[in-house]
Amino acid sequence: MAVEVRIGEQTPTKSLILPYDDSLGDEAIELYEKSGRKAFDWQKFIVDAIMARNKNGLWVHMNFGYAVPRQNGKNEIVAIRELHGLKNGERILHTAHRTNTSKAAFERLVTILEASGYENQVDFTSIKARGNESIELIGGGRIDFRTRTSTGGLGESFDLLVVDEAQEYTDDQRSALMYTIAASPNPQTIFTGTPPTPISSGTVFTRLRDNALQGSTEDTGWAEWSVDKQSDVRDKDLWYQANPSLGLRVSERNIQAEVGDDDIDFNIQRLGLWIQYNQKSAISENEWKELHTDTLPWLTGKIFAGIKYGYDGTNVALSIAVKTVDDKVFVETIDCKSLRSGNGWIIHFLRNADVQQVVIDGANGQNILAEAMKQAGLKAPVLPTVKEIILANAMFEQALFQQTIQHKSQPSLFQVVTNCDKRNIGTSGGFGYRSQIEENDIALMESMILAHWACAEAKPPKKQKIRY
Repeated sequence: MAVEVRIGEQTPTKSLILPYDDSLGDEAIELYEKSGRKAFDWQKFIVDAIMARNKNGLWVHMNFGYAVPRQNGKNEIVAIRELHGLKNGERILHTAHRTNTSKAAFERLVTILEASGYENQVDFTSIKARGNESIELIGGGRIDFRTRTSTGGLGESFDLLVVDEAQEYTDDQRSALMYTIAASPNPQTIFTGTPPTPISSGTVFTRLRDNALQGSTEDTGWAEWSVDKQSDVRDKDLWYQANPSLGLRVSERNIQAEVGDDDIDFNIQRLGLWIQYNQKSAISENEWKELHTDTLPWLTGKIFAGIKYGYDGTNVALSIAVKTVDDKVFVETIDCKSLRSGNGWIIHFLRNADVQQVVIDGANGQNILAEAMKQAGLKAPVLPTVKEIILANAMFEQALFQQTIQHKSQPSLFQVVTNCDKRNIGTSGGFGYRSQIEENDIALMESMILAHWACAEAKPPKKQKIRY
């Protein structure tokens, strides 16, 4: 007797598909399966929706976004659409956040073409230029694979724009790319990715999802496999709900191996959870209020100090963080003063407090303060790198979501934290914060984040062993 194999849910948990009577989906699937690959039912569902046409022969969905947890085969859908586009003479631009992702998409399509009987350099030509690959089908279309930048694609014209790793797609990149398909008689943009993590830099994908599911956009479709809220990472029913290819190309055993200490990351990456960010402020009043404590918690260990010199060279802020007995981090701001006040007040505090570590950021003052600390006989501070600043902000946001921070709702800190936006740092998706209100100095919040990072990262001091 045959044993029935359980497979993941083949229809999206959430979707908005516009009505249609005709689709080129079957035609595209047939072309793709000549390579020996087989499309799953959920992939066919998405392809049909993407390639739906209206009575004028135009795409029903000029924009289509879909989000699926990792390793389920979402990129095969893009390959199916691109293969059909090549066959039918379209100019296609496939963009990705990382060079390796762009290269993998190029190699995937070359492999499918060759497995379908097309001979490289005879039936099609391919150019392997890392981060700028291309394929041109003889007598057909052309596809370019690019790593995204804020200026990439300007001056070029395409029929199909593919936004891979869409969770990292920024407004600047959108401004550079959206007009590349404006001259096409039948343009289409496909967004594919996973829900953004706390350190994802993109905002376009989230906004597309929200607008589509609210029905506030035209000519736009959406589909996702997800959970609605942070859930039990060991609930196998949810694994099958959020992973359509579970039992087909993903195994329970492999997912089990992914379960670790970071429940939020598992919820995002494997269960498709969309973390809800406040649209007015990167951190909402409710999010910050939920971390409030009426009484000072029981503290353990020494103080960690974070010092931030403001970007405009006007102020310097000092905050502290201390571990609590229930392994949370209590944060508090000491002060934010004009640079004209000098560093004496900071040195006075550090001398008289039981401080384990000091972190100083801000090129316009950190070295001067570090020298003053040396002259005062204090322990040398940590001067963080850009990479460490990015890590500090990411850890702070993770702690915010996991509610492992405590504070006493200082009005000055409350005003800054609940009126802030994210800003990009570096070129690898890092972020920091900026104030939405001109008179609020973000240095106050940044000093608190530095103190939190130092405290959260610190290991308990080793106990000295004495042998006789």
